[in-house]
Amino acid sequence: MPTIPLDDLLRLVIEEEASDLHLSVGVPPTLRLKGLLTPLNTAPLSAADMETLARGIARPDQMDKVNTDGSVDFGLSYRDHSRFRVSVYRERGNLAAAIRMLPRKLLALEEIGMPTSVREMLHFPRGLVLVTGPTGSGKTTSLASMLTVINETSPRHIITIEDPIEYYLDHKLGIVNQREVGVDVPSFAEGLRRALRQDPDVILVGEMRDLETIETAITAAETGHLVFSTLHTTGAARTIDRIIDAFDAERQQQIRVQLSMNLKAVISQILLPRRDGTGRVAVFEVMINTSSIGALLRDNKSYRIHNEILTGSKYGMVALEASLVDLYKRGIITRDQVIGYAQDAEVARQLMGEHVPI
Repeated sequence: MPTIPLDDLLRLVIEEEASDLHLSVGVPPTLRLKGLLTPLNTAPLSAADMETLARGIARPDQMDKVNTDGSVDFGLSYRDHSRFRVSVYRERGNLAAAIRMLPRKLLALEEIGMPTSVREMLHFPRGLVLVTGPTGSGKTTSLASMLTVINETSPRHIITIEDPIEYYLDHKLGIVNQREVGVDVPSFAEGLRRALRQDPDVILVGEMRDLETIETAITAAETGHLVFSTLHTTGAARTIDRIIDAFDAERQQQIRVQLSMNLKAVISQILLPRRDGTGRVAVFEVMINTSSIGALLRDNKSYRIHNEILTGSKYGMVALEASLVDLYKRGIITRDQVIGYAQDAEVARQLMGEHVPI
């Protein structure tokens, strides 16, 4: 048996309010507390310990997938409705696991720090809304909170295709049907294709991983559905370039035109450690597809989108630099973080009131 049973490890994650638990051979179980890895004061885990822990988390069919594919991701419910996102994988021939605790209560958009313009786009009748950012930046939490607003305020049919399902959403004014890749449907692309025949108003595609999923998501938005999805990109311009670059050269202009008409918004977010060490805070960039941005998309001038965002606050746009500087002025993050994460450091310095040589 491992030095600390799995049940005690999960309970410790909850009690310590850790964001993650890492289990690897050769080191003790390790918590991520306030953004920093903190090993427990126990003996390192052996290969036999990891085998026991992994089989205590994953079902036999999930372990089969680890053996065939090298890893498996799934959601895990624990005791008093706590939820975890689990990844069991192999490294150097041994088993390892990363377990992320999901918030037991979904935060309101205001509690997340989401710009106010985001709430308005939840009432669009159709179109594509993308939430982007690196792994672990809170995209899933933001999307679940956004869908909750829709579910609580309008009688719409919401279908999600997720891998895995992380937040269970109850029926409210709307109906919510959640489908898990590998359990309810074989792939994102197939789940999205099938969803179009299931009378949805709103569709969430957990991730636009491949060309087929991207293409079907754009078509779904074009044919009268409000579609949400994610990409592992930072910034609206990079996100748009990533989508267009997924297509062959001869199709790229057609996709630019489709995006110019159907892409409604790109919300980019990152999580930064607070300067007082009490956790992390979300930073946002919001691009709204105005007629000017639509023209830039059609004309293959995505490099000019950042300037449109900087000057587009009257349309509800939020520049990453403005979001960073706001947190800095409120004493939440440091100046070095502002400069390090800004897309344009000179703009950030100007917003902080620093003299920038011409």
